[in-house]
Amino acid sequence: MIGMLGPSAPPQVCGGLAVPMVAFDQLYSFSREELIDGIPRPEGQREDTFRDSAGELFDLIGQVADNAGATDEHRALNYLAVRYHGIYAKAAEAHAAEASLTGVEVRPSRLSGARNIMDVIFSYTNRRTDVGERYFVRVDVTEEFPFLLTKLSPYYER
Repeated sequence: MIGMLGPSAPPQVCGGLAVPMVAFDQLYSFSREELIDGIPRPEGQREDTFRDSAGELFDLIGQVADNAGATDEHRALNYLAVRYHGIYAKAAEAHAAEASLTGVEVRPSRLSGARNIMDVIFSYTNRRTDVGERYFVRVDVTEEFPFLLTKLSPYYER
């Protein structure tokens, strides 16, 4: 759902619950399986391996605590989960190279200024060597509809 979060509805309207009201501009409806089936599988990836890796990443993003899409961090993650297949391709590639996803971090970009730009960093650790690799994307969340600024690239801490 993409829209604007409003005030809480009165408890008498929602069976005693104070539920936030939402005015939406776009509404998407799909199951987890439909989303994963719709992600283009990278060439050379086995379908079952790709589906497992993509599902694991989607589940991890979905488990972020209290993700109602109300913060810039959550909006960036939600956008990537449903709109950017590059993160799923990287997860499958890392899995095939015996690496596991060990973290997803979202932080304001140093490029933020007049725009709200978030860096989303994915960390992978090789299961045999414990060597880590990090990749990131930049997402502009300034306005109602987030958009990708940079494709998935290696991340280097400064």
